[in-house]
Amino acid sequence: MEPRNRISNKALKVWRVSGIIRAAICWIITIAVLVVTILFDWSYWAIGAAGIISIVVTYISVFLFPSMKWKRWRYEVREKEIEIQSGLFIIKRTLVPMIRVQHVETNQGPLLRKYQLASVEISTAATTHEIPALELSEADELRFYISKMASVEEDDV
Repeated sequence: MEPRNRISNKALKVWRVSGIIRAAICWIITIAVLVVTILFDWSYWAIGAAGIISIVVTYISVFLFPSMKWKRWRYEVREKEIEIQSGLFIIKRTLVPMIRVQHVETNQGPLLRKYQLASVEISTAATTHEIPALELSEADELRFYISKMASVEEDDV
């Protein structure tokens, strides 16, 4: 059974804006190829190839990947563990035992801040796991709950 909780649907907006930024960089390169091709009288196949690549990158990074990513991202925090599910083509499910949690923090970049979202990072001795794009209040509550449960687990051992 997969985890119950989804990340905020505002994550779609954030990931699409990020995709637009990536696509804009690709289009700038395409325009540069166009200018160089015209200035140096190069073959026009380079413009066509750059244009096709830019169209594909735009579609994938703005429309396809954000919606696929959002549909697959799920998480659930239980008393003894945290379950995280993510992935685009390959679904990855991770169980993080509460006893292994060393610290929990929330992060907010400029795009997340604009949409009042935050990511929760859960650190163990070996790795860091992230639950991205939660509503700010939900992220703070989750950070507090996980840190409380992790300290309770340590006291029990």
